Amino acid sequence: MRGVLRIERVAHPSLAGNWLGDPVERIIPVYLPPNYDPARRYPVVYWLAGYSGTALSRTNVSGFEPNLFERFDRLIDRGAIPPALLVAADGFTRYGGSQYLDSPTTGRYQDAIAVDLVSWVDRQFATVATREGRAIAGHSSGGYGALLMGMQRPETFGLVISHSGDAYFEFCYLPDIAKHQHVIARQGGPAQFVEWFWAQDPVRSDAVAGLNLIAMAAAYSPNPSAPAGVDLPWDEETGTLREDVWLRWLRHDPVRLVHRHADALRSLSLLYLDCGNRDEYNLHYGARLLARRLREAGVPHVHEEYDGGHSGVTYRIERSLQYVADVWRSLQPKREP
Repeated sequence: MRGVLRIERVAHPSLAGNWLGDPVERIIPVYLPPNYDPARRYPVVYWLAGYSGTALSRTNVSGFEPNLFERFDRLIDRGAIPPALLVAADGFTRYGGSQYLDSPTTGRYQDAIAVDLVSWVDRQFATVATREGRAIAGHSSGGYGALLMGMQRPETFGLVISHSGDAYFEFCYLPDIAKHQHVIARQGGPAQFVEWFWAQDPVRSDAVAGLNLIAMAAAYSPNPSAPAGVDLPWDEETGTLREDVWLRWLRHDPVRLVHRHADALRSLSLLYLDCGNRDEYNLHYGARLLARRLREAGVPHVHEEYDGGHSGVTYRIERSLQYVADVWRSLQPKREP
């Protein structure tokens, strides 16, 4: 890379005392563009990893394709986007993820990013410290988190990119609930399952699917007084839906939140969403419905669908950042007087 990748340790006060006991200090990769000059001001992309991803995992090196930071560096090198910072946020928990929401079970992860991490980056580096200078982007659960940031934290992030973000919960979660709840039941319930999960080596894919269900419950139906701190949206004896709990999940579905947050969404400089037309979690249907809701609410946005599935689509940032670049070119780094 021509730019510099720094690995920082960043305290997130919003996570102090979290119910799961997860660390407050996180390892955060920060990319600085070539010839970074503290006398200038640079816009920033904040990247949210998908479920089970950590901030540091975005730096993994593959022999077959560039990682997130290498792609970003390449875009700057060829002039496709202006010089900018790229910061990978960390939302990993004992349950494998947080959906980047504030939850009494997992912790205040929306605050941890929108307040703690953003303020730390603005103090440490030469940033365009305005909403127009900040893009929030992510894939899968990270794409979901980016969407919710755009709805609920528009004063902080002015550009939103959601790659294959979770949406239309009936299609993206109900199939997994029916298919994988038995993995939790075999261990005697969610609390026992979590202990069993972390005793596994190696971890089986069906075990990860079970933990994912608990993570979603911790985000959408938390209950610190219940086993594992969650209310499960199914009856543990019959496996049938608990409608009252499921309704709590649906209140967090982006397709149901558009009209409530329409003003915030209309205020964004960019709202970009895409998904593969063969997404294994049916998220292409959620993206289509979300785009319809946005049109109905008069929210300007870009919705793209491409031939592909859910994984191995990091290359799509080369498409989404083209739109970001159009906004950023009006924010070219300026030398301070």
